[in-house]
Amino acid sequence: MNGRVLRIELKRSVAPWPGVVVLGGSLAVLLLIDGLWWKGTAGWTAQWTSMALWTRYLLGFWWPLVVGLGAVYGLRDSRSLMAELLTTTPLPAWRRAALPAGATALVLASGFGLLVLVGGVQVALGATAYTSLGWLPISLVAALSLVAGAVFGMGVARAVPSVLTPPALTVLLLLTALLLRESNEGALPSSSAPNRLALLFPVTAEPREMLLTLSGSVHLGQTLWLLGMLATGFALLSAATRRARLLAVAPVLAGAALALLILPAAARDTYVIDKAAATLVCDGPVCVTQANRSHLPELAPRGKDALRVLHDALGDKAPNSVREDTELRALGDERQLSGDAVLVDFDDPLIAHATGAELTRLLVAQGLAPNCAARTTWEGGGQVDIPVQSIAASWALGDHQFEPLRRPDSYAYSQRTWADADTAWQRLMALSPAEQRSRIAEVHAAALSCTGYNELSVLAGMASR
Repeated sequence: MNGRVLRIELKRSVAPWPGVVVLGGSLAVLLLIDGLWWKGTAGWTAQWTSMALWTRYLLGFWWPLVVGLGAVYGLRDSRSLMAELLTTTPLPAWRRAALPAGATALVLASGFGLLVLVGGVQVALGATAYTSLGWLPISLVAALSLVAGAVFGMGVARAVPSVLTPPALTVLLLLTALLLRESNEGALPSSSAPNRLALLFPVTAEPREMLLTLSGSVHLGQTLWLLGMLATGFALLSAATRRARLLAVAPVLAGAALALLILPAAARDTYVIDKAAATLVCDGPVCVTQANRSHLPELAPRGKDALRVLHDALGDKAPNSVREDTELRALGDERQLSGDAVLVDFDDPLIAHATGAELTRLLVAQGLAPNCAARTTWEGGGQVDIPVQSIAASWALGDHQFEPLRRPDSYAYSQRTWADADTAWQRLMALSPAEQRSRIAEVHAAALSCTGYNELSVLAGMASR
């Protein structure tokens, strides 16, 4: 296949359209819609692995469509009534098949590569200081899945030359995607279908935890399955006899069999912790993960200041370290709090972009009255703790009036809530210094216990569940 012939094929066929759909559709979704992929530490431009996983997630929409477009391309000969004529030419069938298959593969690989390039440039220019090649297999398998799907669609359409073949393939795969889709609501993404079967579909769940990545067995199993699909598609595209078409099914069956032997049976072996990204980097008592080490220069001095304030407020019961919260949780689960450490969650909208004195105040608030319910872009928990955290931090920092913690606009409170908070503050400040310290210690113990106490009532001297 020379360059001139390839240019003609790209110019006069539908080969470019699958690549245009993948690139244009993905960029339209990711860049024009303010979705969850822009938020949190697992945003698509926050880390390399999450960037690769978000682009894989979009295959749930594009992969069935790419297979259908490949089938449309595969019907070209039958639509033009040239299939019988072409089979009589001396040119080997595999060489005739190589041109459309190669053109499609080139366009799809280029389109998806440009998508990854756009995301990669934004990650490289962003705040992250963690670089790893662990994301590369995720993207390579995604590119392979697009090429294999398109060629498979072409081959099926050549073997079953009906106008119903493209829509039938697309609808079938869309329904399969719905049945096998993975949910990210658990501590680890999982599917309601058997795990090995779900992994045959090359789509990942929306990344929610930045430390999670796909295991090596997933990459290997999916690669074998997709190579089998690619070989079957090309064999069907080249087959000229019924016997050849029957034999063409062997690669995809062999690939599926090998993949089902290699792919993990459980979710815990599918999504694993990236150990390099999760390695702790410390500056004295303040520790963050390697993936978030760019936060350490700002967090370290503010964390040390906060620990001194907490020691003055709580004495021996004060936490002695500040560390990033890396516990994997299902959506809605309580945080695993510790009295020995102030846990910092960079997915918390209050902490994510806090600097200077504001960050110190937030760390003091977390040390005195940590929220059991997580505050993240995926969860709305922890909002009710902001008033009591504001009071506790203001008391510890010696303010004459409690200063509400700055909160996102979506965190709205009624006037009564802040009136109750002001009442609790007035009652707290009316006590003697020893009683104030005792009351703060009660709030601290109630917050750590996560037993449902209303800490605002504890501050006001009216403890209740």
